[in-house]
Amino acid sequence: MRIRFFLLGLLSGILTAGVVPTEARAWLPDRYRLDEGLHLSVPLVFAQSGTESDESPVGDPPLGSTLDPTLSIDGSTPSSPPVVESAPGTTLLEVTTTDPLEAVEETLDFDVPIVRTSKIDKHIQFFTFHIRDRFELWLHRFERHRPMVEQIFAEFNLPADLIFLSLVESGFNTHAVSRSKAVGPWQFIKSTGKTYGLRVDNWIDERRDPVKSTLAAAQYLRDLYHLFGSWPLAMAAYNAGERRVGRALVRAHADDFWDLTDTKLIKRETKEYVPRFLAATLIAKDPSRYGFLISPQTPVEYEEVVLTRPIPLRMAAKAAGVSYEDLKSLNPELRKDLTPPYPSYRLKVPVGSKDLLLSNLATYPGWKHVQATRYKIRRGETLLRIATRHHTSLSAILEANALDKSYRPKPGEWLLIPQAVKVKS
Repeated sequence: MRIRFFLLGLLSGILTAGVVPTEARAWLPDRYRLDEGLHLSVPLVFAQSGTESDESPVGDPPLGSTLDPTLSIDGSTPSSPPVVESAPGTTLLEVTTTDPLEAVEETLDFDVPIVRTSKIDKHIQFFTFHIRDRFELWLHRFERHRPMVEQIFAEFNLPADLIFLSLVESGFNTHAVSRSKAVGPWQFIKSTGKTYGLRVDNWIDERRDPVKSTLAAAQYLRDLYHLFGSWPLAMAAYNAGERRVGRALVRAHADDFWDLTDTKLIKRETKEYVPRFLAATLIAKDPSRYGFLISPQTPVEYEEVVLTRPIPLRMAAKAAGVSYEDLKSLNPELRKDLTPPYPSYRLKVPVGSKDLLLSNLATYPGWKHVQATRYKIRRGETLLRIATRHHTSLSAILEANALDKSYRPKPGEWLLIPQAVKVKS
């Protein structure tokens, strides 16, 4: 039945419709906010990863492929453990096995009983010994975003434990980039991100935006579940793409993820994806049990300022009375040190700094009474040379960009080059 459903979707390109939950709209920027009852339609058939590979985000070791030989995972376990598949909104983590020699049941303080398999244990050892410091960093980083992720996933009626999928995707690193060019905490490739409303252009990459990418991931996972009717298969498709998993099911005459792990129809990375997720979730739900001391983290909070013209981040930071680093970290979607030239762009600023930013911008001649062109600094250039080339003054550039005389140009940074305009009285 599931295979037939997949083929119908593959051949006809049918659309699945879903309502964006009311409470989730609180996290949405204006262009995502919809009227009550308005449905979103997205194609059922497309691939999340252009080509399946055993690659992980740049800066992170390929999980499951760089294990110590004693912990190597060959993906050829003769009796792979089936997962009890749950419907959306129910708890995901219930793992059973038919081989008592391969499983060790433990009484853990979780929502449901969990049976630990040797394959899951190998991933637990990898996280707790081989990349312990890095996994601890992932846990700390995720905690700052956890309230937001939990709320969005709950409003999309997804299993609560599914929030930890971001740990195996990127460690919730907003700047993670894989060799296959998947980007952000939820590792979207450009085409899938575009399908789910994530804007990518020369100015911004919303795959890096924690809120917008989480909304996209929640909707994508929900659609994958509706397509395959199984959370293990949905997760496998999130990793490898719907087409690849669908073809594998047809060729294997299977309708279960664990049946596919006994074939060569999906790659090792995908075979290990679900066990890796289960291992990460076991740790994340009870980190102290595995020796991780995760201190309470302050959730990410911010205010938004609507900008009607570009502004250098250093100017905005100075006007808001905050550090450039803090402002940049709140806006990871920005690809330049300059906000985009959109009719309106919502810049995130630390709580309590919005009014100061707006009041200070009103006093900056470089912001209120000057039109400006954008200029990318080249290697070896000085501000004086830039000013001379654009027929303006050094002081005008410093003022327009809220810089002081000690500033030294850095290749790749963006400046506003002011051009005086007549101000209406």
